[in-house]
This record gives sequence, structure tokens and C-alpha cells, in this order.
Amino acid sequence: MKIIILAGGGGTRLYPLSRSNYPKQFLSIDSDVSLLAKTINRYRLIADPKDILIVSNQKYLYYIKEELAKCNAQDCHIISEPCSRNTAPAIALAVKYCMDKFSSTGKEQFFVAPADHLIEPEDEFAQKVLECIEYTRDGKIVTIGVKPTKPETGYGYIKASEKYKNGFTVESFVEKPDLNRAIEYIENGEYFWNAGMYSFTLSTFFEELKKYHVQLYDFLSTKSYELFIKDFDKLKSISIDYAVAEKSSKIVMVPLDIYWNDVGSWDSFYDYIEKDTDGNVQLGDCKTIDCKNSLIMSNHRLVAAVGLEDTIVVETDDVIMVAKKGESQRVKEVYESLKDRTEAHEHTTAHRPWGTYTVLSQGEKFKVKLITVNPGQALSLQLHNHRSEHWIVTSGEASVIIGCDDERVIHKNESIYVPKGTKHRLMNKSTDPLIIIEVQNGDYVGEDDIVRFDDVYGRLETA
Repeated sequence: MKIIILAGGGGTRLYPLSRSNYPKQFLSIDSDVSLLAKTINRYRLIADPKDILIVSNQKYLYYIKEELAKCNAQDCHIISEPCSRNTAPAIALAVKYCMDKFSSTGKEQFFVAPADHLIEPEDEFAQKVLECIEYTRDGKIVTIGVKPTKPETGYGYIKASEKYKNGFTVESFVEKPDLNRAIEYIENGEYFWNAGMYSFTLSTFFEELKKYHVQLYDFLSTKSYELFIKDFDKLKSISIDYAVAEKSSKIVMVPLDIYWNDVGSWDSFYDYIEKDTDGNVQLGDCKTIDCKNSLIMSNHRLVAAVGLEDTIVVETDDVIMVAKKGESQRVKEVYESLKDRTEAHEHTTAHRPWGTYTVLSQGEKFKVKLITVNPGQALSLQLHNHRSEHWIVTSGEASVIIGCDDERVIHKNESIYVPKGTKHRLMNKSTDPLIIIEVQNGDYVGEDDIVRFDDVYGRLETA
């Protein structure tokens, strides 16, 4: 049995906490453990890490490695999609990896799940997964339907049909409804939330792709894993729901009646977190007066709220998001309208495989950063075509290469200048964190003004 975890989504509905370069699967919702790490640990109840595959975007590779190290699951396999093509191609790519790397045959069983859900209790959920795996031996594609607790407009629905063992055959998949239709679904009793989880054998997956998605079937049948990766961008972008599930006559559903939350909106987030006696969720440095049934979250500054009711306020150091409860699904619209702005993609503190940087100040033709390089890590050998840089060491020791000069060590309170268009590298060869202030000057100080020549993390593209 192999577990496929899909971890390439952008999580834009939790903006501004989640951003395209740091999506929600890497966020910690109620503890120091990220949603991805929670998911990995959940499936370790029934599978060894060596049988878990994580499919994600290439730009999240170092985040995933960091999470695997935190939960001691380094034996998990990471599959990097060359580009985003939705869930059906992502699943097929993972299946092909198993065929080529593990010699998986037609009887191999797979369970596919998103990386960013909350499910409790986990031991009961593990038994449901094993039940799904059991039904795949009947040649079925098995999905999990969550018993609804309220009329939810942010989820797709599954309409159950005839009884099948402890589950049901599936009559239809239904798109996200409006509120009136969602209320009808709840009253009907035959509808379940679509949790986006699927289980199948390799042979059943092949059979259904051959019927309903010939392009993916051809890729799986004729290409090696390496060629699959090479031609991945030629695949149609399509979800597994549209590609197979909504068309197949082999779909059965196992109902789930324990706690499940996809944390797909700030309303879902509010539902999960414990409230005070006024129905408020207050996180961080908050002061509220006469507020009811609201979510107030501070990450950097004091947030003071007076007389709010059914309101969501989320503060980060560069964005404040305010929404009416019940409307938080529309936060995605805000994100879409900001795609050309840095705030849509990066926090002021950005994570990199070598450490972090925080933008302290910026304006026309300048930017000031606080850079932390972790012990033993190094930035790429690179140059910038449009800016110069001035580094001042505030803590630790910096090993630097600039131009054709030999490597130098810069100590605390010392500085060095990097001319525009000059190859350079910043390294931390000590056992303590290296902290520097970087001052950029130039006609353009965007993050994409970088040409890499050597990189220990495999990032050799020219931005």
C-alpha cells in the first residue's frame, strides 16, 4: 500500500497568513506542528514513511524537507511537479513513480489525500482508511464522504445512492452550492461533503483512465517516469474529480462521521479554534470591547476592536484583512486582485533553504533586509544585473566570495560591498547563526534580479 499526499496547493483562502510562496500546508494552526506534518503523522499510523509519497510544487521542496526532518520522516518520497496541472496528473505522476521505482503492479493499492486537513480522532480515521483500502480489492475506486454538520457553500458534495457494505455507491458529485441548495442537501440526508480523498488499485486506476482520460493513460502506459516528468507540461490541467470520479461507475463512498476540517477559509479556521464566553477567537496581542462571535488575530501589532460582531480581522506586519463571517470564501478574490503585488506571494519574512530574510524598509531604488543564514548553509553563487549590495555583519561570521577575490571572513561590526554585475556568494561556515543587514541600491531591487551559477539546493534557473 502506498499513501500519496498532495501538497502543491496555494491555499489562497487563508490569505494573508497563507501566500503563494508559503501556503497553508506549512502553517501551524493550533500547535507548533504544521498541517503537512500532522498529515504525515496521521498516515504513519498505517504506513511506513518509505511508503508515503508527497507530491508538490518544486518551489516548496525545501519546505517539505524541513517538515520531514521535524517529524523524523525523512524516508518519505518527495515528487516535484515541473508545473501545476491539478490533481489528476499529480496522482498519475506519483503512480508512475511507484511503477518505475518500486515495481508496483496491478494489485498495488493507493490512498490519495490532501496535505492540509484537520481530522480527529486520528485512530478512528486510520480505520476508515483501511476500510477504503479493503474495498479497492473489489475493483472499486473508494472515496470518503464527510457527514455534513451545517449547510456549507465552500465544499463540493457527494450524493449517496444504494448501500454498499458499510458505505454507499455514488449517484453523483455536486459542485459547490449556493446557501439555499446547501440547506436542501442537509435536509435531504443523502449528501456528504467531498473530502478529496480516493483509494484504488493500480489496475483499476489504469482501466478508468483508459475509459475517461486517454492522455493520462497513454502517459502512464508508454512513458518512463523521467519522460513523464519531461513532458508533464503537455498534460491537460484537470482534477481527479473531473477526470475520473464523476464519470466512473466504480465509485463507492465510505462515510466519515468524526471531526473533519479542510481549513479552507477563515470561517473554517474560526470553527476549529476554541472560543471565549462571547464567542470570540482572540489570537496574539488583541484587545476587544463588546465584540461577539468574531475572529481577531494579531501576528505583530496590537489589534484593538470595539463593537464588532460576526467579523474576521487578521493582521500581519504588511497586510490587514477584514471580512464578514460567512464571506471569507471570497478572500480568494482579494488574493486574485493582488497577484501583481509582492504581498500576494511573500511575507516580509521569507523562508529559504539556507535561512530567512526580513524586509525592514524599501522605497524607490533601495531595499533593506535582515538576513539570517543558518549554520553550515550557503547562498548560491550569483550576480545581480540591476543592483549593488552592502553587507554589515551584526552577529556571527560571514564567509564571502566577491568577484575573482579569494574567500574572506567578515566578523561582527565589519562590512563589505558587492558591486552590481559581480559574482558573489555568502556562506556561514560556523556553528552559530549568521545575521547581516543587507542594503540594496539600484534601478530595480526585485527578488527576480538574480542569476545563479552554482547552488547546493539545485536552484540553477535564471529568474
